[in-house]
Amino acid sequence: MICVSPAEMQAEHLDSQHLLARARAGDAESFWALCEPLQARLARQALALCRDESQAQDLAQETLIAAWKSIARYNGRCQFSTWLCSILFHKHRSALRRSRWLKLISNLTGGADGPSEQIRDEAPTPDCALQISERSHQILLALERLPTKQREVIFLRFYADESLQGIAAATNQSTGTIKSRLFHALENLRQMRILNEELR
Repeated sequence: MICVSPAEMQAEHLDSQHLLARARAGDAESFWALCEPLQARLARQALALCRDESQAQDLAQETLIAAWKSIARYNGRCQFSTWLCSILFHKHRSALRRSRWLKLISNLTGGADGPSEQIRDEAPTPDCALQISERSHQILLALERLPTKQREVIFLRFYADESLQGIAAATNQSTGTIKSRLFHALENLRQMRILNEELR
């Protein structure tokens, strides 16, 4: 176990703040230096959403690009990692909407060889199945049945490991609203008989 002294923690915090300030001023190298320690975590969270290695890599990359484009809007009210996770979630949701729209167009036009052929199979790939347990897979399927706002709170609370206050700051909502969404989300999962100690 590696012990980190308060002085080292303070120095690390100041370094992150310095990188953040430079990134917000338009310094790309500082931005990527700030993101580098978070890339593995972001990749895991992307895989939890996509359940496909290739799609997860694309999602994580798109998230970092979107974060760079909007770094000036990061206000520091939540952890930088939480802000990235929020962007990740919304990029994933947008991708799902595009996918469903392509399917709808294909169905309406009767195109058997249209775009839907490329996106029809949404089941986890064999490679992904090796990386997530059966229990995790069941939870992820249940999460897909939740309303979007409830699913976002669950993702940020249990996958991003963020506090309720941090989630409220990242989503521009009150802490009370986040508590309410979390309560209803957990209640819905209980009714699905999917909730266990992993999400308590």
